[in-house]
Amino acid sequence: MYNTMVQPDFIRTAAFQHYPAATFPTVNPVHWLHSHFAVGGWSPLSRLSGMLTAHMTSIAPRNGFTWHPHRGLEIYTWVLDGTVYHEDTTGGKGEIRAGELQRMFSGDWIEHQELNLTDEPARVIQIWYAADPEYRGLEPHYQQLTADELPSERIGDATVSKLIRNGSPMEHHMNGRLTATIVDAGGSTELEAPQPGEDLFLYITDGQGRATHGDETPALDIYDVILATPQVEAVSISASPDKSLQYMCYYLPSFIPTLN
Repeated sequence: MYNTMVQPDFIRTAAFQHYPAATFPTVNPVHWLHSHFAVGGWSPLSRLSGMLTAHMTSIAPRNGFTWHPHRGLEIYTWVLDGTVYHEDTTGGKGEIRAGELQRMFSGDWIEHQELNLTDEPARVIQIWYAADPEYRGLEPHYQQLTADELPSERIGDATVSKLIRNGSPMEHHMNGRLTATIVDAGGSTELEAPQPGEDLFLYITDGQGRATHGDETPALDIYDVILATPQVEAVSISASPDKSLQYMCYYLPSFIPTLN
């Protein structure tokens, strides 16, 4: 499996797996920061196919991460609520608002800060990938796309935005595809199965609902995780009647053990 580290025997050899949010750690190291680590940190999913972390971070008003360095990473920031101010040593700076995607390639060295300068909380999903070795030596840089610049399509009662690959203008220096889905309140949609050579890591980012996979019908809640292989049967995902359901789908090089 490509660049994967998982707690022994945590992932089952099954085409469809659901894990409630409490399976993964939530950390509150300082008063202004809450994070839920589905991948990375103390999660049993330490690393998936070069994805070093996928986590939700909630930043209180007038707080944030001051200047700090990164190297060898491609970092994507997807804002769920509020506004985050970004500034880095390439000269890149500006606000990232809800529904916008930012990519920062660290190269051999970059420093940046991520701040909530508003009077409202900000909530973001941040994804760190180990940059592919072929891009070693590439200068650090960043890119940001608005919601209007990201291609999307309607599938059933859901809007699916293409964040990485699948026609997205977002550049990439990692292996994987990424989409973000919003299922209308009371609606449902069919989940796109992974392609051969891929597995799926799905992260619920808001709302409640239910997944239907054969006889399995787990309830879904915020920060739950679903894993799936290309062999998965049809999966229907529905939202509760009173609120939309939102999730991200990370299609990564295969990381789920297979039966021999």
